[in-house]
Amino acid sequence: MPKLIRTALVGLSLLALSACVNPPAKRDFSAMRAHHPRSIVIVPVTNSSTQVDAADNFLVTLPVPLAEKGYYVFPVHMVKRVMEDEGLADADLVHSADARKVAALFGADAVLFANIQRWDSQYAILATTTTVNIGYTLKSGTTGQTLWQDNLETVYSPQAQNSGGHPLAMLVTQLVVAAMERAAPSYLPLANQANTVAFYGAGHGIPSGPYDQRFGKDY
Repeated sequence: MPKLIRTALVGLSLLALSACVNPPAKRDFSAMRAHHPRSIVIVPVTNSSTQVDAADNFLVTLPVPLAEKGYYVFPVHMVKRVMEDEGLADADLVHSADARKVAALFGADAVLFANIQRWDSQYAILATTTTVNIGYTLKSGTTGQTLWQDNLETVYSPQAQNSGGHPLAMLVTQLVVAAMERAAPSYLPLANQANTVAFYGAGHGIPSGPYDQRFGKDY
C-alpha cells in the first residue's frame, strides 16, 4: 500500500476516534460570573511534599498564566514581603486565614491559594519518574466564597530513543537518561504544564478576566 494512502487512512482513523470521544463537561462558573474579579493576589504556596524549595520555586510560575488570562496579578515577591511584615510569614497560617482579610491588605478582588501535594522523583535504576501534583483554590476577596478550584497531577518519565542500536548500548543510554532526570528533575516544566491545564485546559480552565478580549465569552 503506498505510503500516502497509509498516512491518509491513519489520519481518518484518528478523526473517527476523536469524534467518538465525548467533549469535556462544561464547568460551573456561576460564582466567577457573579463576582467578576479583576485583580488576584497569589499568597505563598503551602507545601505537603518533601522538597523544601518546592513552594518558592512553584510560586513564581503562577503570575504569568493568570495575567495572560486577563487578570491583574499582584507581584508575588511584594505580596510575600507584606505578609511577613503583617506576621503572616508561615504559608499554612496564611491559608487558614480569612480570604477577605488577606485580600483587604492589597485591595484585591480574589485570592489564589495553591498547595503542592507532590513534588518528587522516584528512581528505579532504568527509569526515573518525576511527579508534580498541585491543588488550586480561588476565593472571593469580598465574601470568602470559593470561586474556582482544581487539582492537577503531571508525570514525566524520560525514555531513551530507540535508534535500532545494540541492546547493551540502549541499556546504558537508558541508565544515563534516568540518572540525568534524577540529578535534575523536571519539576518546573511539569509545574508550568499543570498551570497551563488548570488555567486553560478543556474541562478545566479559568474564565478570562476583564483585561482579555474574550472576557464574558468563554463561559
